[in-house]
Amino acid sequence: MKARTEECSNCGAPARRVRGDYEWENLGLPNVVLKGIELVKCGKCGNVDPVFPRVAQIMRRIALTVVRKPYRLTGDEVRFLRKHLQMTGEEFGAVCQVDRTTVSKWENGETPVGPQSDALIRMVALALGDFAAGQNVPATVRGFARINGAPPKPARIELDVESLEAVYI
Repeated sequence: MKARTEECSNCGAPARRVRGDYEWENLGLPNVVLKGIELVKCGKCGNVDPVFPRVAQIMRRIALTVVRKPYRLTGDEVRFLRKHLQMTGEEFGAVCQVDRTTVSKWENGETPVGPQSDALIRMVALALGDFAAGQNVPATVRGFARINGAPPKPARIELDVESLEAVYI
């Protein structure tokens, strides 16, 4: 496939549109990689801008992957799920039966999320999220019984933007 020429959003120089992998750093979650996404790459300043197709579907799939991960939720993941649900800390705390200070401490890593709260947060995300039908919610909830503590190494989510298949590595 021939690369198309674009203008760099950073410096205005000619840039090329290519397919590649993109580490989505400003998502609010560490280590999310979009596989096979179109990128606008500048040869002059090195800037790389992703061209997002189906942003809402990608966000839903990332949120579902977080809910299904086999390890305890991190503060960044709690914040991501809360924001995905478009809830304030106070609203989210009310649903989880904790005060907004507790939500803030979870999100900032001051207090680890306990196992019961972890399961509740995931269930709230499943119940209130805009996930597509056919996601086998009962199997997802049954999988919560296998959630371990922290992962043995820093983990990441890889999402294929064409198929919307996501894996937690």
